[in-house]
Amino acid sequence: MPHPPHQSLQVAAVQSLQGRASAVPKPRVPTREEDGPWHAEAVCRRDEAGLFFAPSKEPTAARLSREEAAKRVCARCPVMVACREHALLQPEPYGVWGGLTAAERRVVLARMRRRTAELRQAPEADSIAAAG
Repeated sequence: MPHPPHQSLQVAAVQSLQGRASAVPKPRVPTREEDGPWHAEAVCRRDEAGLFFAPSKEPTAARLSREEAAKRVCARCPVMVACREHALLQPEPYGVWGGLTAAERRVVLARMRRRTAELRQAPEADSIAAAG
């Protein structure tokens, strides 16, 4: 059974940061339903774990550089969209997934929630205007 690309990356990142394990999040083990065929095709399976997950207390300049390198890997990945959808549906709280950082995913999710709320309110506004 293939493992999700970032699961092995998280494990490697945790192992590389021995002694600081409390500062590194524990990798989430996906369930069978999450284990899709896209994992086997992910380009990141062949890249260094350190690109996709931040070490603790990483300086800002180093983080930005690392994230841009990870995004370049994602840009050439044939399953980037599936990876991004997975990260947004879970939601994955750490790392670069599908070309988006955790902060960028939080923005996307907030926009999606706002849009959903607006769509729910739109029918109410229409019925009020029609009644008036």
